[in-house]
Amino acid sequence: MSEHQRKSWFGRNWLWFVPLTGCMSIIVLFVLGIGAAFFGVSKMLTESEPVEYAIALANKNEAVAQYLGTPVTKDGLPQGNISYSNDDGKIDVKIPVNGSKDEGYLIVKGIKNDGIWIYEEIYILIKENQQVINLLEKEKVLEQL
Repeated sequence: MSEHQRKSWFGRNWLWFVPLTGCMSIIVLFVLGIGAAFFGVSKMLTESEPVEYAIALANKNEAVAQYLGTPVTKDGLPQGNISYSNDDGKIDVKIPVNGSKDEGYLIVKGIKNDGIWIYEEIYILIKENQQVINLLEKEKVLEQL
């Protein structure tokens, strides 16, 4: 009597299994690459020198403390652009922030010349009542004196 040996699962299904796992591997690597790029850009925006400076200004501002509460922290995905080239750069970002009382947006706009940031606008937009709190106001008054 002859023995008929049955093939293994892989032996019976390799024709569809190999291409499918190859395609799935490429898709997973693509998704991971996009995620890593998105995370890197998001981190670059939220941890940049101008944003850290603006958060520090917000935490020192009495009006921000009154409306948002303290401490003011970054909360969410940033929107906007930041670019660097040697000692020059430009920033235009909107970052969700929150405090102990409310939420809002931190808007930072500025340029960097010869390694020094010059801020055109830094303000908080309160989400609930659309109140705008200019964080550069006191500095402008001090510069004029």
